[in-house]
Amino acid sequence: MNFGRIYGVFLRYLYVLLKGVHQLSDLFYWPLIDILLWGLTSFWIRSQSDLPDLPLILLTGLIFWQITWRGSVDISVSLLQEFWHRNLVNLFSTPLKFSEWIAGMLLLCLCKLVITIAFGAFIVYILYSLNVFVVGWAFLPYAVSLIIFGWTLSFLASSCIILWGHRVEMFAWMVAPLFAPFSAVFYPVSVLPKWAQIISLSLPTTYIFEGMREILIRGVFPIRTFWISIALNLAYLALSIVLFRLMFEKSRAKGLSRME
Repeated sequence: MNFGRIYGVFLRYLYVLLKGVHQLSDLFYWPLIDILLWGLTSFWIRSQSDLPDLPLILLTGLIFWQITWRGSVDISVSLLQEFWHRNLVNLFSTPLKFSEWIAGMLLLCLCKLVITIAFGAFIVYILYSLNVFVVGWAFLPYAVSLIIFGWTLSFLASSCIILWGHRVEMFAWMVAPLFAPFSAVFYPVSVLPKWAQIISLSLPTTYIFEGMREILIRGVFPIRTFWISIALNLAYLALSIVLFRLMFEKSRAKGLSRME
């Protein structure tokens, strides 16, 4: 083996890694998110030894978070596929309207979401004999609220991708996990420090996961907090779509072909 050639390959991928901050996500971003999320969860679990439904609470939270995560990646990944296939210019050389493009992607998101939820719930039941649908009819409105926030995050990531192109494509997967530690997915808001609780209470997902635990523990559907999540969701979704439209028009003015 030739050490010079080995060193050459090492340098080739090192330069790619150092090309931009987003390239360093594997080294710093994902470990940080995992440490925050599971560290806070472990602290809460340690103080809840008298909670018999803890496995169900954690797995239901996991299934619910998959709804948000799925919504957050589908739109931006669909956009990236147009980049990868060099099809963006072809797509908008047709009479296709911007609103029709968005509606088509959202329809695909819904189809994939149904499959993901059904598969996840089936696996949880087969492996652990736990029914995540024990929350009853509340599952549907909660799922709607979670997917709306997922779409908001996806439009936010897509706004960056449509403006800056391939060099920020990791945003498609990085945006949603950033909000997971603040969304109280596996633990209540009270576990967070005071400054983080302020951020947490501004997120619609927080009210959903807190409500989910209240249903599982006390059997009560918190109507007030649910409507707070819906109001926040609609406001954030509208702003994210406006932002995406502005970034799309700005990118089209510069020439969509540069994205490919």
